[in-house]
Amino acid sequence: MTSTPTLGLPLLQPSQAQKHVTVNEALVRLDALAQLTLASRSLTQPPAAPVEGDLYAVPTGATGAWSGADGQAAVYVNGGWAFVAPKPGWQGWIADEGAAAQFDGQAWVAGSGSLSPNGAATMFRVVEIDHTIAAGASSDTLPVIPAQSVVFGVTGRVLSTITGAATSWQLGIGGVSANRYGNGLGLSAGSWLRGITSQPLAYYADTPLTLTGEGGDFSGGVVRLAVHIAELALPRA
Repeated sequence: MTSTPTLGLPLLQPSQAQKHVTVNEALVRLDALAQLTLASRSLTQPPAAPVEGDLYAVPTGATGAWSGADGQAAVYVNGGWAFVAPKPGWQGWIADEGAAAQFDGQAWVAGSGSLSPNGAATMFRVVEIDHTIAAGASSDTLPVIPAQSVVFGVTGRVLSTITGAATSWQLGIGGVSANRYGNGLGLSAGSWLRGITSQPLAYYADTPLTLTGEGGDFSGGVVRLAVHIAELALPRA
């Protein structure tokens, strides 16, 4: 046997020369895989300037030094890429997405609370944006609620004091429920909101949130909003 069965750590062989090279490579791999943080799962070619110990999930169609390593974890060690086949149930953190992920045997599924053997998943995640409030009676965000998601609630924090004639504000869905996620909300920097949906609510199209001034119009301000959602992933054929 030349490597360990789970993490693929290289093993010393009888009468091997340069034993320290093998031991050091095993330690670097262990360092990367034991507290697993994937820099990304979306890059199809290696980064131009990797750092020793960098770890990536190699997606389908990878090129360059990752060609032929689809589905594997690539760790940069001793100036080159070593590949480890992840096992079903491995868990880690995807740094460029800010999300926990679990390997289902074929792919890394972000935010998965549970997984079926064929990739069906219940996924929980938070979609967060910083919204600059437009002048006027109300201000719509980008479509922050994704289609086919279930919303449990919205939290937020005023980053830059909300200005204008408004004495407070409310948050909801324009044309449906202007105060679904809160009203009488504070204007000053540091003010916060925690709007809980009375029952988890499904949205079937990409949907913006709407901020509406109470007592007058907005003239500016910045608010950080976080939508807490669940999504369902289909099983593979």
